[in-house]
Amino acid sequence: MYETSYKRPASLAEAAAIIAADDEAKFLAGGQTLLPTMKQRLAAPSQLVDIARLAELKGISVSSEAVTIGAAMTHYSIASSPEVQGAIPTLAKLASGIGDPQVRHRGTLGGSLANNDPSADYPAAVLALGATLVTDRREIAADDYFQGMFTTALEEGEILVRVVFPIPRKAGYSKFLNPASRYAMAGVFVATLADGAVRVAVTGAGQGGVFRATAMEEALGDNWSADAVAGIKVDPSDMLSDIHGDAAYRANLVSVMAKRAVVAAAG
Repeated sequence: MYETSYKRPASLAEAAAIIAADDEAKFLAGGQTLLPTMKQRLAAPSQLVDIARLAELKGISVSSEAVTIGAAMTHYSIASSPEVQGAIPTLAKLASGIGDPQVRHRGTLGGSLANNDPSADYPAAVLALGATLVTDRREIAADDYFQGMFTTALEEGEILVRVVFPIPRKAGYSKFLNPASRYAMAGVFVATLADGAVRVAVTGAGQGGVFRATAMEEALGDNWSADAVAGIKVDPSDMLSDIHGDAAYRANLVSVMAKRAVVAAAG
């Protein structure tokens, strides 16, 4: 690991000021991606700016319409939150299936979304629920936030503060996980929102990262059942292919996970 310095700012404004003054500094939240990358000498930030303890990035609140979660909340805290379990149980269940206990106790919602790993779980929930991502500068709709593999709408130095998840009428998530990493080889989140809109988001399978499966959305809008999506084929040319599964395999997994997600939502 290259030499670096460590800063723990006392406020969001202080964190932003440190980053603004140093182009080589990086934010540190749970560190589940950044620290291993540094150990492999693939990243060498001049400073690590630890924002994991900032009060502005903490907390979970529930209104009649939405669940708001601070960006620094860990996967474990989301999974075990009575508020999340009561309002959006599928989101709590999704968080409980991320990585292993060590990852769940250190990794954060904001860190995952800022990194936008193509196999991460949260992007599917954010996109399917039509969440709003609130930064220290603005609000970003989920449909505008994800811009490709490891790419988001966040600008240089912009800090993700919290995510507002609309409470759906029903939702379900199912993923086929890599047995070693527990990352999704294909994960599908289905939801019917309060206004009746149906949204389906797929993670782990697409070449460009998380994406909406519009054909499945239309089918479920007419008939909410596993049979409605069973006949919808996913184009393998758009799928990832690696040592864990080729494109055709992942395309099939998307269809299978979609059917399971619909069943989970109905149950």
